[in-house]
Amino acid sequence: MSEIHPTAIVHDGAEIDSDVSIGPYCIIGGNVKIRRGVRLMNNVVIDGDAEIGEACTVYPFTTIGLPPQDVKYGGEPTGVRIGSRNIIREYISIHRGSVGGDGYTVIGDDNFLMAYVHIAHDCSVGNKTVMANAVTLAGHVKVEDCAVIGGIVAVHQFNRIGAYAMVGGFSGVTQDVPPYTVASALGSRLRLYGLNTVGLKRHGFSQETLSELKRAYQILFREGLPLKEALKKVQEELPYTDEIAHLVEFINANTRGICRPGGKSRGRGAS
Repeated sequence: MSEIHPTAIVHDGAEIDSDVSIGPYCIIGGNVKIRRGVRLMNNVVIDGDAEIGEACTVYPFTTIGLPPQDVKYGGEPTGVRIGSRNIIREYISIHRGSVGGDGYTVIGDDNFLMAYVHIAHDCSVGNKTVMANAVTLAGHVKVEDCAVIGGIVAVHQFNRIGAYAMVGGFSGVTQDVPPYTVASALGSRLRLYGLNTVGLKRHGFSQETLSELKRAYQILFREGLPLKEALKKVQEELPYTDEIAHLVEFINANTRGICRPGGKSRGRGAS
């Protein structure tokens, strides 16, 4: 049985599963779906076509599913989908999608979003990510599984942060951050600083895999080859494991350029 505080407002049509706790002064719209075990602490607003997965905890003064900050948005039916076991801390805003994207903002499972995070329209966040305080994702940003983003990081629209990557605090992300790497700003430019070795070890990557990724990083970013040639060399010289394949495919799919050491960057197919 769910607990709904008498000061909370739950509009007709909202689907509230069993074992949900809705605290004081929360407001739940009529198209919202809240799954089993969710806890809304107090002063949480959830509106629009929004679904919150099982066992999420949402802290005070968070808003989910409000209209996107997109001047092209005209009230079209878009939404938010949030997975299970997410921790969503204070003063977070997660906006619904827009007609300029897929129509949905999507967040996976087991993510830890710290206070004041903003996730804009049409973003896609994977599983087991960590976003520290005041991370801001502009529209259409993609964050892959197990990425870690430091505090006060702003990510430009349409950029991607790869799986198991780490972005240092107080950085501006204007190009894609490859999977498995560490990136941080030096001055106004985001730069790569090698593999996220500590994070990869913590996630159980083998020494063999670490060695292969280290060699791939050297070829891609340290040998001075044009990007197409470097990608070809990686595929010819290294076993095409899942990790190497993902790294190659991620770089091949870039449209805004790839973050590189020393502030240099080259777009897709650049020479």
